[in-house]
Amino acid sequence: MASALPAFDLITATVGRSEELGRFLDSLGAQTHRAFRLIVVDQNDDDRVVEVLAGRPFDLLHLRGAPGLSRARNIALTHVAADVVAFPDDDCFYPPDLLERLAARFAADGALAGVSGRAEDATGSFDKGWAREAGAVELANVWHRGISFAIFLRRGVVEEVGPFDERLGLGSGELWSSGEEIDYLIRTVKAGARIEYDPAVVVHHALKTLDAHALRTVGLRDGASVGYLLRKHGYPVRTLGRMLVRPIGGALLALAHRDTAQAGYQLETVRGRWLGYRGGTSA
Repeated sequence: MASALPAFDLITATVGRSEELGRFLDSLGAQTHRAFRLIVVDQNDDDRVVEVLAGRPFDLLHLRGAPGLSRARNIALTHVAADVVAFPDDDCFYPPDLLERLAARFAADGALAGVSGRAEDATGSFDKGWAREAGAVELANVWHRGISFAIFLRRGVVEEVGPFDERLGLGSGELWSSGEEIDYLIRTVKAGARIEYDPAVVVHHALKTLDAHALRTVGLRDGASVGYLLRKHGYPVRTLGRMLVRPIGGALLALAHRDTAQAGYQLETVRGRWLGYRGGTSA
């Protein structure tokens, strides 16, 4: 039997952005489902977002926090009270009916612990690495079925899983400064929660165009995060082997096409995964 439509607590960490945050807030103001609250963790050392936040037609809690994405989310988690918790970026934005559709889905399926969607820019372009078929988020496929700003979890699950790993996420100061949401999904799945990935659940976010140097930097960072998570969560060595072989093959293919930027990215991904695995700790 369907239950009443749930309310949402939306946790957003923000630093260095005003215009993008304003666009996100505008998209919240246009939501057809109004039972939500935005919890903003402001990591700026000035008041640049105060005016952006003022006068919004929805419930809003403005907190302050030191730099670090996972640290900011953990500050906000101590304040959540709604049925469903989400973690939108300050530079993403929601389609007008997103919360309404998600609310109906949670209300119709009481055993559903969470929903994971994907990213798409304003023109409909998206990273082809996303899984195209809907299905359960599992330990083997979590890498292609989760991104932080498109994850929606029941509060009870969040309370059971606990805080984010502050060694992960932007601003952590570690080599593996991403992947905090993948870690959270892995922990959620290990707790026995059913999370469904649905490619029809779309959150808009710009696709970044990176030069060769930035590509290598991202490859090393994200690769290190994957390696850290493989070690932390006790994935079998064969999974590490597969995670190393694939980017090596990608580098060889890129070199065959004389794409040195992509080859550099793939090789840094390999190096990062190995370094992250060597530096990670057991779960």
